[in-house]
Amino acid sequence: MTKKRISSGAEWESVVGYSRAVRVGPHVHVAGTTAVGDDGELVGKGDAYLQAKRCLEIIGAALEAAGAGFDDVVRTRMYVTDVNDWEAVGRAHGEAFGTARPASTLVEVSGLINPDMLVEIEAEAYITQENA
Repeated sequence: MTKKRISSGAEWESVVGYSRAVRVGPHVHVAGTTAVGDDGELVGKGDAYLQAKRCLEIIGAALEAAGAGFDDVVRTRMYVTDVNDWEAVGRAHGEAFGTARPASTLVEVSGLINPDMLVEIEAEAYITQENA
């Protein structure tokens, strides 16, 4: 079984030693993703919904590069720094995964790598034969 690593081009991928996503056979694992713009700056400062939307845009691009899509996602995990943001983050999640409806978890964490980051999302996909 071959392993395909997908990079988002972020400079810290090589520093930390990780990939945005890895596909092994029909399995795609997308790393924890925060709301960083193409310029490396945070998108949606102070707005959990906009940050979640940006996270999901990045995840969508990684899935596509791996030959998958949102409908192939079977598991997501959402990390929020304030559990009161669950509704805003959940709304963005629902917009992306409304029909796929993966198993999902949302938990509050004490902080993310940048104190202005409110949400981080990771995803796992399984590409069925008919979608391969």
